Amino acid sequence: MQMSRGGRGTPPAPGIKGGVRRAGPQKSLPPGSLPCAQAPAPLPAAPTARSSPRPPTVTGKQKTGNMSEFWLISAPGDKENLQALERMNTVTSKSNLSYNTKFAIPDFKVGTLDTLVGLSDELGKLDTFAESLIKRMAQSVVEVMEDSKGKVQENLLANGGVKENMKCLKIDLTSFVTHFEWDMAKYPAKQPLVNVVDTLAKQLAQIESDLKSRTAAYSALKTTLENLEKRSTGNLFTRTLSDIVSKEDFVLDSEYLVTLLVIVPKPSYAQWRKTYESLSDMVVPRSTKLIAEDNEGGLFTVTLFRKVIDDFKIKAKENKFTVREFFYDEKEIKREREEMTRLLSDKKQQYGPLLRWLKVNFSEAFVAWIHIKALRVFVESVLRYGLPVNFQAVLLQPHKKSATKRLREVLNSVFRHLDEVAAASILDASVEIPGLQLSNQDYFPYVYFHIDLGLLD
Repeated sequence: MQMSRGGRGTPPAPGIKGGVRRAGPQKSLPPGSLPCAQAPAPLPAAPTARSSPRPPTVTGKQKTGNMSEFWLISAPGDKENLQALERMNTVTSKSNLSYNTKFAIPDFKVGTLDTLVGLSDELGKLDTFAESLIKRMAQSVVEVMEDSKGKVQENLLANGGVKENMKCLKIDLTSFVTHFEWDMAKYPAKQPLVNVVDTLAKQLAQIESDLKSRTAAYSALKTTLENLEKRSTGNLFTRTLSDIVSKEDFVLDSEYLVTLLVIVPKPSYAQWRKTYESLSDMVVPRSTKLIAEDNEGGLFTVTLFRKVIDDFKIKAKENKFTVREFFYDEKEIKREREEMTRLLSDKKQQYGPLLRWLKVNFSEAFVAWIHIKALRVFVESVLRYGLPVNFQAVLLQPHKKSATKRLREVLNSVFRHLDEVAAASILDASVEIPGLQLSNQDYFPYVYFHIDLGLLD
């Protein structure tokens, strides 16, 4: 059974106007939008160019950027509750509590009560999964853009709309939510709700699967490279020496002689130079040379006969000189340097495709998430307010964190007639609502869902 949704055939709530104009060409774009011709360079994204914002068609002064939090609510669409919405809008506007806009939800096929109850539970889980997924994707963008973290937010955008002249827009997430339109092409509203939810679930599952495989390969490469780089930045006791030493520092291809590398504390340089020739028999005179230093000491060469290596090591240790185990192998040093070059090249080659994939699929996942929110409002409103389907959904953006308590009180006062017990329980958290499965803090007289765009917090 398909019923008309609230708002159609019913006058809109006075003072709450649609967030998106439905007819005629748009001469200006939503705040934060980016025309196709001005698309940001992907590596990394250039600062987004902003067009002149469309004059707001909502009540209350919008304060984007201060709060990334939204409250998505609904109330019955009858005359009494439309007047309640008007009172809510008047109070929140005069008190500068929130920026309010109508949230458009299309007509859906209602189906049976059992189907709606099942969908309510499934959509709750899908909502949590979608939010977790986009947060992981946002964090992946941060990790990939390690050298350009200040430009991460420019890459966390959403497709701007479904109209022909807006299809290729990329807009900031706040603008997408406040200008939300249901994508009829991707998620046809004439399909049964079960099919729409299934499409969204499969889309998000595929994105997560691809995310795991793509980021795992990049992370493994990045970890290997970081481990090699750490070997090049440690102290003289632990770091690789292949980029420090040269062939000329060693006596090579000798049957009797060998060159050792010794780490000497800085205060002991004079002692080393004075005593190294006498630490053991058969040390080549004047064979020491300082070839590298760090904050703690220096790396010296010394040449001696192979047969006295063990004796020299023991005497050196007694004098707090450390022989570093290293034998010059030109092939091994060349292999290590080539490995570093190859890994750097592989990382550079993977960076661009991975970042582009993350940008595109972050947008897809985010858009799907907001569609899930819309579905949750529809399903919960039908379950809460009954048939025929007649409700009005409104999006509130609190202006500041300190205003949320007052905003909740206003909503509770305006809509307490919808559920007196629930309204009373908000004031007295100790009151239990018989048969209510949710905690008191999660249940309100009106349908309520939270949207938090602080994905990197």
